[in-house]
Amino acid sequence: MNNEGWNFDNTYIQLPKIFYKNQLPTAAPTPQMVIFNQNLAESLGLNADTLKKEPAIFAGCKLPMGANPIAQAYAGYQFGHFTMLGDGRAVLLGEQITPAGQKFDIQLKGSGITPFSRGGDGYAALKPMLREYIISEAMFHLGLPTTRSLAVALTGKTVMREKALQGAVLTRTASSHIRVGTFNFISAFGTQENTRTLADYCINRHFSELKNHENKYILFMRKAAEKQAALIASWQLIGFVHGVMNTDNMAISGETIDYGPCAFMDSYNPNTVFSSIDTHGRYAYKNQPTIGAWNLSRFAEELLFLFHEDKEKAAELARQEINYYWECYNEHWLNGMRAKLGITHPTPEDTELIAELLGLMAAHKLDYTNTFHSLSSPVEPGSPLLNIAGFIPWQHKWHKKMDNRQQMKKHNPAVIPRNYKVEEALEAADNGDFSVMHNLLDALSKPYEYSSEYSLPPKAANCDYKTFCGT
Repeated sequence: MNNEGWNFDNTYIQLPKIFYKNQLPTAAPTPQMVIFNQNLAESLGLNADTLKKEPAIFAGCKLPMGANPIAQAYAGYQFGHFTMLGDGRAVLLGEQITPAGQKFDIQLKGSGITPFSRGGDGYAALKPMLREYIISEAMFHLGLPTTRSLAVALTGKTVMREKALQGAVLTRTASSHIRVGTFNFISAFGTQENTRTLADYCINRHFSELKNHENKYILFMRKAAEKQAALIASWQLIGFVHGVMNTDNMAISGETIDYGPCAFMDSYNPNTVFSSIDTHGRYAYKNQPTIGAWNLSRFAEELLFLFHEDKEKAAELARQEINYYWECYNEHWLNGMRAKLGITHPTPEDTELIAELLGLMAAHKLDYTNTFHSLSSPVEPGSPLLNIAGFIPWQHKWHKKMDNRQQMKKHNPAVIPRNYKVEEALEAADNGDFSVMHNLLDALSKPYEYSSEYSLPPKAANCDYKTFCGT
């Protein structure tokens, strides 16, 4: 412990060297703090008042006490194709142990070249790093499992992309940065014993209740499937599109990770794609549950030899766990939709009722967030919903089922990070005005409170929204 509050452990470097490379961050020329997450810092046991005056730590110029920086190795199936990756612009400083005894990775993202940079410069620009800060904080306040952002610091270095941009470093926290892609990597380039070692590490770190179980590896797969099912169902329920669900972007911990080309739907459209590079819609909103199963199948393939010595039996056990993922996903999604509609006494007819509403929303291009939020209060005469063909008959059926409107208010946010509001904040910040971002973050910290400024959908001219990878 020290006056900054750092309390590092470094268990990942106890793994074989194939899993990582020792790597110092590149020191920034002129570090400057842009934003510091005081509440997160305090929950981590850090001295927020001291650290927010220390931009050098968050720009790679000064290592925290106890840090042992590394770049982690991993691979990934990117748009279905295997690719060797690794931390190309990030270093893991260590694992902060909180006053409650929890452990969180502290990672610098955008801190310079590493052995995994693959020809890249290892740096990050200000706007993508602030974008991750904003969206991850929104997800946290919406109650979804997520990595979080501790700070963003300017580096004083120019980053060249399509044009010259301001360089910045994001400090990210996570339960861990172990990905399905970490297992893909070790299966391709390591040994079966390496895979077993990594699986044991994950079990000890994330699922310690399994470590003495005779079927711990199958149960490890099951726990991972449960977490992914719950996470992706929660994305669907709030209209979130991750945008790049490669296996390197699926965390074993079940947290949302890597906020690159992600965004929230405005008008409900199951085919919604925001990523500029997803030209065929592989990662469209409607496909996210299926991609979750596809990624877990790649995960299971790496673990087969741990499931059973007989390959056919091992494969059957893996299929059972993928089927279990679908059971969990469908249960989470259906129960979540029931909560959004105030239904506390489930019946089989609920599925049809939900499908009818979503069909109306898609046909009439209704705003996803605002439609559900408006149903949380009695529909008043003059409401635009009453002019939607088919809404009144649906409403009659729904009223026979709905018995808990207060529940609806807890599951239907009024404020999400609207894409046009995020862009306004980023543009202002890039020009030195951070007040727009702070106002947006304040609204996002109270997602269930209606805001005349932040609950409005975009004008039609803003609807064709595209996002881009920060690299």
